Amino acid sequence: MVGVLDSVNQRTQLVGKNRLELLLFRLAGEQIYGLNVFKVREVIRCPKLTLMPKLKPGVKGVAHIRGSAIPVLDLGATMGRGDISEAAMADSFVIVTEYNQQVLGFLVYKVERIINTNWDAIHPPPRGAGNDNYLTAVTEQDGHLVEILDVEKILAEVAPCTEEVDQTIADQVRDNELEHRHVLVVDDSVVARKQLERCLVGLGVEVTLKNNGKEAWSYLQQLADAGQSISDAFFMIISDVEMPEMDGYTLTASIREDVRMRGAYIMLHTSLSGMFNKAMVEKVGADDFLAKFQPDELATRVKERMEAVAVQ
Repeated sequence: MVGVLDSVNQRTQLVGKNRLELLLFRLAGEQIYGLNVFKVREVIRCPKLTLMPKLKPGVKGVAHIRGSAIPVLDLGATMGRGDISEAAMADSFVIVTEYNQQVLGFLVYKVERIINTNWDAIHPPPRGAGNDNYLTAVTEQDGHLVEILDVEKILAEVAPCTEEVDQTIADQVRDNELEHRHVLVVDDSVVARKQLERCLVGLGVEVTLKNNGKEAWSYLQQLADAGQSISDAFFMIISDVEMPEMDGYTLTASIREDVRMRGAYIMLHTSLSGMFNKAMVEKVGADDFLAKFQPDELATRVKERMEAVAVQ
């Protein structure tokens, strides 16, 4: 499975069609897990790992792959599903991922295959799953439950990023005289939603949170049905791309097709830092995109949007 993204151009045709491809794999046991292939650089047999001082818990070591030193995380150990023994590592695999502008290897027991499916077949985790799990969604494949991991939560624990905004930028946003300072945030990751909410609220912005594109689309339709102008209600809509039931591409395309929502400003906020590009955003009619998670850049985009609204 080396070079799992060799056919990237073909995969980008999924944009706007509410479809995705999942790489399926296993940790200890029979449970199947899934990861969006757009986050995957390649899959390789576990190479020799170099131990480094002060490694985060769960990090087995550093792999030297194609000229880069990549930390390798024992995914099972991190999730409390059992770690991979030294003896078993030679028969294990490393999924090399790139997202949130970082490269990280996931050590797993077995890699299954890639499946092509619809986002509407991807569902939020069961209500009883609690907040301490690592799930962002679930689906079913050949009669088996597939757990889709919240890799942003995993990364936040291994390599936490700052949520502080440069004071000068923050003051400029807070001092802006825009009256309606309301943003709609759409993201299925609890970690990502909280990061955005804390950042925006700290800038003096009111925030409405929705968990996925379908939930956000239903909410926007209700507002439009009641005669509310979406562009007046929210000076920005900030949406994730990968979400169960309806992805950010499809949400954007749906908003653009509804004449009642004309003028809504949409910024896609994505962890797909490797293969994601502006052409994919423009294809569905988004106004902007931002790779996760950059507090200063987010605040700058908010400031620029406020200034643009002020002169309209």
